[in-house]
Amino acid sequence: MWKVKPPVYYPMETRYRATLESLVPPDPMSQFPLRRGSPDEEFPDLSRNHTWMGRILTAAMYRRQFHRCTHSGVLFDDVIRPGLEEPGDWCSPASVGCVAGDAESYIMFCDFFDRVIEAHHGHKITSQTPESDFNCDNLKGGEDLDRSYAVRCEVSVVRGVEGFCFPTHCSRGERRELLTLARRALQSLEEDLPGRLLLLEDLNQDQQRELDFDPPSDSQLRIGVARDWPDARGVWVSKDGSLVVWVNMEDHLRLVSTRDDANITEAFKCMCINLQKLEDLYRELKHPFTWKQQLGWVSSSPADVGTGLRIRVNLKLQLLPKHNRLQDVLKRLRLCMDTTDSPALYCVSNTATFGLSEVGLTQLVVDGVKLLIAMEKRLEVNGDIEGLIPAQK
Repeated sequence: MWKVKPPVYYPMETRYRATLESLVPPDPMSQFPLRRGSPDEEFPDLSRNHTWMGRILTAAMYRRQFHRCTHSGVLFDDVIRPGLEEPGDWCSPASVGCVAGDAESYIMFCDFFDRVIEAHHGHKITSQTPESDFNCDNLKGGEDLDRSYAVRCEVSVVRGVEGFCFPTHCSRGERRELLTLARRALQSLEEDLPGRLLLLEDLNQDQQRELDFDPPSDSQLRIGVARDWPDARGVWVSKDGSLVVWVNMEDHLRLVSTRDDANITEAFKCMCINLQKLEDLYRELKHPFTWKQQLGWVSSSPADVGTGLRIRVNLKLQLLPKHNRLQDVLKRLRLCMDTTDSPALYCVSNTATFGLSEVGLTQLVVDGVKLLIAMEKRLEVNGDIEGLIPAQK
């Protein structure tokens, strides 16, 4: 029985049938000296798995993916390993529970990935190319958040580089070549935005603390993201502190713009300008960022397809987090709220990166944060927030 309703007429993979038939040999597993049982014998126990992978994957779907592999050797068991290592729990938001080993994985295992992407992002995949909008002038109200509540903001974006496997599957040599490419591109970026590239192995504890750097988690070690740590990992920091670029971490590239004045508009503007410059520089190096027509920008996690954009705002909230309608409000706003190390300080961010443009996602967070602040103010005077609860975004 499907846990997430499948397409009514045809499986999603029919869109890629010609591509799949040209890529998959009759028995690709014969190329590898692996001793495996039948698909039914190898099917994992998902009875206590609360990820999207665990909810969506069925024995029939597993059988369809079982004998497939990408040209770089990514198997379906590699794809679902994160969800098996971290099955989640019923009371927490569901993670995707899977990862792509390379860009080809999104085509080879599209029958599975498309369903996970649609379930996680709440948006249907169509034949149309996802909308893109980097025009900062289209963003409204991001510069005037109430500073009594909005403490800090961060705008980040991830990108994969064409021609390389993603971090869970790339080789040591690929990772080092990616670092070389990043060094060349960032040196060109320094003509407009001075900065310097630091290797992780050279960072002292004070520098790590200043950059909010955390060592790899047990989960990252188990799924292979942190292999050979910290070999060929680096971070580029602009001289004015407006931009940080992480290289070869969970993704090939992660750009982060942070503002202590919670000015989302300026952080978004900084991100857009420098991301587009880097995109042009990587294209000149014959390694453009990875793009799929029906998904947009893709990287290792299906949770980041589309735009790869995350907007985080730290809010001081005393009363709203205790309200019994909070989770319903966040779901309607398509936001999530996490605790931080500081009491009464919460991090609010977008749950999806697919289905809206870059400006659209940022506007969603701006409007949602303003509404949460309005609710907190209403509760401070013992008011009722029922009239402020929005419709589903």
